[in-house]
Amino acid sequence: MSQATRLAALRALISAEPEGLAAGALARDLDVPDNTMSAHLALLSRAGLVTSERRGRSIVYRANMDQLRALVLFIVADCCGGRADQCAPILAEILPCCP
Repeated sequence: MSQATRLAALRALISAEPEGLAAGALARDLDVPDNTMSAHLALLSRAGLVTSERRGRSIVYRANMDQLRALVLFIVADCCGGRADQCAPILAEILPCCP
């Protein structure tokens, strides 16, 4: 996720839940060549952050919300080291976006 295109693709897939997005549509939306998008999606898939399924002639990608949730929880728990005073500001920023 440290690469801008991968992060943009992941954000787009999260926003497209639960339907997902075809790889070609995602490439067009992000103005990225198809082969470049395929490489980014393959990397995200190997990391377990996205899943794919063939629908006709298209491959539709979806965000793996369970894996993303586990990743976010790991990062927050690890960065706070169990100290509520350090986690509170992070949680305060996250909660307003998710009513």
